[in-house]
Amino acid sequence: MAQKIIVDCDLGTDDAVALCMLLFASEIEVLAVTATEGCVTAEQANNNLQALISEIDPARYPRIGIATPTPNAPPVDTRFLHGEDGLGNANFETSQLQHASPSDKLISDCIKANPDEVTILCLGPLTNIARAFQRDPQLAELVGQLIMVGGCLDGRGNISPCAEFNFFFDPQAARTVLKSRTTKTLIPLDVTREVSFGLELMDELPTAETRTGYFLRQILPFSFRAYRQQLGLESISLNDVVGALAALNPDLFEYEPLAADVETEGELTRGVLVTDRRAQPEWRSNVSVATGIRSDAAKQMIIDRLVVAGNLS
Repeated sequence: MAQKIIVDCDLGTDDAVALCMLLFASEIEVLAVTATEGCVTAEQANNNLQALISEIDPARYPRIGIATPTPNAPPVDTRFLHGEDGLGNANFETSQLQHASPSDKLISDCIKANPDEVTILCLGPLTNIARAFQRDPQLAELVGQLIMVGGCLDGRGNISPCAEFNFFFDPQAARTVLKSRTTKTLIPLDVTREVSFGLELMDELPTAETRTGYFLRQILPFSFRAYRQQLGLESISLNDVVGALAALNPDLFEYEPLAADVETEGELTRGVLVTDRRAQPEWRSNVSVATGIRSDAAKQMIIDRLVVAGNLS
């Protein structure tokens, strides 16, 4: 039986590539895709989600949850990496979402309808998950498992010197979710950045004659230009795509149980993942953290799954 999954994401380029893999993966059933604010505004995330579903046209349409603004969100600007629209300035035309539920409500409804059966894959800030758990304190115990892309163990951030973007954007939500009574797996930046792609990726994508291939070829060129011009790098990272492999191919990773929390207020350390790794830790382990990945195998698996998506679209 197919694994039931909810994908919660903020709909930047790497989220979109991950969804191209997930929506055509035969071994999972994507019950819902829920948008959250993060690398783009809530409104843009909703538009991007509608555009993606319309463009790639998967055989099984998931339910869609709409993002709402995050209170006290920090003034971050990721347009230099994702473009004005979050999808490499592809500027896809979209129709307005009709009768869509708020993301946190849809998550709650799906979990209650399928207790202990659903994996929530979180590719963006954890705002929606925290809201759903606060809406219904019993909900956390009904989740099959929760896989999160976020944090960094080595203190080498990507939005501040020491913080990863998803935890930085809504650190209180990250803390709430980490402290929840849910089976949790964390895929930190240390692991996702181990898999990178050079420009030759464009030659390995599905052809532009396929819906998925056309979509990917519209959004990815901007990433290669941005990484080269803004970061001085000739290869790109697709963090959320690597994170999606934790749901599709968990055997590619090495894991360690850790006791983890998130700094919520530090002037220099907002969003920092804090783990108790002392010889005699005082905190109890609360999350399984990926500490390694077979990077070459992961890279090939991503390419293979995108080719499959092209063949099915």
